[in-house]
Amino acid sequence: MNRTEFLQRIKERPFLLDGAMGTLLHAKGAPVDQSFDAINQHNPAIVADIHRAYIEAGADIIETNSFGANRFKLAEYGLQTEVVEINRAAVNVARRVIESSFKPVLLAGAVGPLGVRLAPLGRITAAEAEAAFAEQIGALLDEGVDLIILETMSDLKELETAVTAARSLSKTIPIVAQATFTRDDRTMLGHTPDTIASSLAQLDVDVIGINCSGGPAQVLRLLAVMRAAAPDMPLAAAPNAGWPEQVLGGRVMYPATPDYFGKYARAFAESGACIIGGCCGTTDAHIAAMRQQLDTPGPSLITLPKVKMVTQAEKVTAVADQPTNLAQHLADNRFIATVEMSPPKGASAQRLLEAARTLKNAGANFLNIADSPLARMRMSAWAAAYLVQKRIGLEAVLHFPTRGRNLLRVQGDLLAAHAMDIRNLFVVMGDPTRIGDYPEAMDTYDIVPSGLIQLIKQQFNQGVDKSGQSIDQPTNFVVGCAVSLTPANPEREMRLLRKKIRNGADFALTQPVFDPQAAQAFVKQYEAEFGEPILPLVAGIKPLFNGRNAEFLHNEIPGIHIPAAMRSRMKEAVNPQQEGVQIAEEILAELRPILHGVYMIPAFGRYDLVADVLDSLQLSSD
Repeated sequence: MNRTEFLQRIKERPFLLDGAMGTLLHAKGAPVDQSFDAINQHNPAIVADIHRAYIEAGADIIETNSFGANRFKLAEYGLQTEVVEINRAAVNVARRVIESSFKPVLLAGAVGPLGVRLAPLGRITAAEAEAAFAEQIGALLDEGVDLIILETMSDLKELETAVTAARSLSKTIPIVAQATFTRDDRTMLGHTPDTIASSLAQLDVDVIGINCSGGPAQVLRLLAVMRAAAPDMPLAAAPNAGWPEQVLGGRVMYPATPDYFGKYARAFAESGACIIGGCCGTTDAHIAAMRQQLDTPGPSLITLPKVKMVTQAEKVTAVADQPTNLAQHLADNRFIATVEMSPPKGASAQRLLEAARTLKNAGANFLNIADSPLARMRMSAWAAAYLVQKRIGLEAVLHFPTRGRNLLRVQGDLLAAHAMDIRNLFVVMGDPTRIGDYPEAMDTYDIVPSGLIQLIKQQFNQGVDKSGQSIDQPTNFVVGCAVSLTPANPEREMRLLRKKIRNGADFALTQPVFDPQAAQAFVKQYEAEFGEPILPLVAGIKPLFNGRNAEFLHNEIPGIHIPAAMRSRMKEAVNPQQEGVQIAEEILAELRPILHGVYMIPAFGRYDLVADVLDSLQLSSD
């Protein structure tokens, strides 16, 4: 098939590609420490069974079992001299299955990365890489594949070299060039999807796209970016069945079900993909579900990503929306239940993680990670937030104090947080060092919270730093600010809050509220004063521990006023901890009509008392 005919056919309707090969070979008993490509020679029957299953599931294109059949990868098994024989065997196995099916299925020659780094990152020259690709692709072409698919590439230079090798052998063979991306929407070498798309569009290829990567949701989002960056190029999408998870026994499982996967097929088509399939973790059941969806008329039920064009130092970049769970809760008006947690004082995070797991089970849907609360030395909040997200599965809201940081550190820390997938920030001034462990420590700062909010929302989220220089890719931080709903000077607090809102604050975390009537009056006064609704409020609720705790907070913590009747209840309570929980529940119930969420602040690390309040929320009804 020549390129003109191929492009005409994929314009008429999307072509369905097959799914994973390695996943199913392993499921059929192939050990992971052997070459899956060599199975074409010594056990072709199981390869044929997989091809046959995909054809019966409705695939229009199947790929040869030759993903790793290049001299470098085969050398790991002592098979580097059998490149031609293994690739020819791969084509012959697949071709026999197609011929026996009597269906008009196309055969693609699968070509993966070499498994070695090209110079200057590695020691393989461009000439050596091109020779290796040419050796493999030449064998596939000699046996009569209909097209070549270059897949799972993370190095743009390597991908360009593979295209050069293929075109040196044939000017007419259709070529599909696909890259793979990590969780941060970049390739392993840091290439963004718009850079990949723009670069591939300049090469002599017919289709560009994405395979492997994360699940369908990520690939759909990145596909929108590629389409914006290279609007004239046909697209391909073949995601994994979600991010792999290791379960008991060391097995790797992929969470996306065939039904879930199938629902994205039409979304891919509506986003411009003309070749749609699956990668790691997908099976013939996933492909069958996609076939059914592609053959069913009607719009996709999946919301298509929106893409904005961002100018960064004379460079225009396409960026797809990638909302955090917190951003989605805010947009959908879903109730937020978050708990403040302090990082550990030592190197072990086990107690923090166990407490986080308890809070998750009690109903918390986010966790606030404080940064050096009360100026006491603790583990980095970045590390604690990362561990909570990775091991517990709850998004973190990272407290980001400006005190003690100059502009260089502030901006470097922002980039670090984003790279660690910590995208929710609570910007505050921070506690003065004179009250903490190291009163002599530096206490200066270059920027106040309202200014930092502006820097994040109006510059970093637009792809530039404080000086206007490009940071390569816009961030997508969600930013919260601090507010007191019962301040000593309401007018001053309102003016400061309005400035934070104008600078881009997405939500506000309040100081602990003990006077719900005064808090409601503050909100009404703000909205009357400025003629606009206040931003989403997540109210601080702090269960009182005992009478002494109540008196201390009332008399010694600025901005906290606890009514006398409430302090009396705590002083006279038989079980003060339970009385504190009861008071917290009453405050929350009275405030709830004006709230977007609750921000639980435990006393003395008593997360069990916070969990009792969370139990009363019944968030499932929201």
